[in-house]
Amino acid sequence: MSWTINLLTLFPEMFPGVLGHSLAGKALERGDWAYNAVNIRDFTEDVHKSVDDTPYGGGAGMVMRADIIEKALLSIDNPGHKIYLSPRGTPLTQAKVKEMVEMPALTLLCGRYEGVDQRVLDAYGFEEVSIGDYVLSGGEPAALILMDACIRLLPGVMGNDNTADNETFGANTGGLLEYPHYTRPATWTAEDGEAHPVPEILQSGHHEKIQQWREKQSVDLTRRRRPDLLKK
Repeated sequence: MSWTINLLTLFPEMFPGVLGHSLAGKALERGDWAYNAVNIRDFTEDVHKSVDDTPYGGGAGMVMRADIIEKALLSIDNPGHKIYLSPRGTPLTQAKVKEMVEMPALTLLCGRYEGVDQRVLDAYGFEEVSIGDYVLSGGEPAALILMDACIRLLPGVMGNDNTADNETFGANTGGLLEYPHYTRPATWTAEDGEAHPVPEILQSGHHEKIQQWREKQSVDLTRRRRPDLLKK
């Protein structure tokens, strides 16, 4: 049985997008995962297919209506865990991604305009999830990011089941940022003439010292860029 994700959106043609390519695309063709993009506009009743209205209390922009979102949601046979992509939600973390992959089905609500009527979120127990402290024009790009993070953890998608979880925030880094990577040539000379050699330790063949170097790099990078992760 494939891992299934439902999408409530005004733009179903945006899916699967980039996830229809590369390893995720091959996994989609194999049936390792499936998606169901539901067009919210299909559940409107007026000639203009309006899904939004002015906010109570005044203010700029328009708000997506609870009754129309509800009809779209109820059209899904197995919605599973329901998520609303929102900048005010709890941060998306690798730990949360692992939880989502264990769920047999997810439904992602992609908002537009100023957002959605709070009542439908409360009535149907939507969890609000944020992919970062910034605002997008809609929830679809955020949904694709969340989907990508989940799909790559599905068994067999990355080829080696250990590969997907051994990167940044993964098992080999203890939840820290990942160490730098290098490959051939051993010395790369940039266009400006400056030579950039691979660190000698990585060419030493001494696996224990290489592991120690990588661990130190992870800690140093995390301390400089994400000190909040060290506190955790």
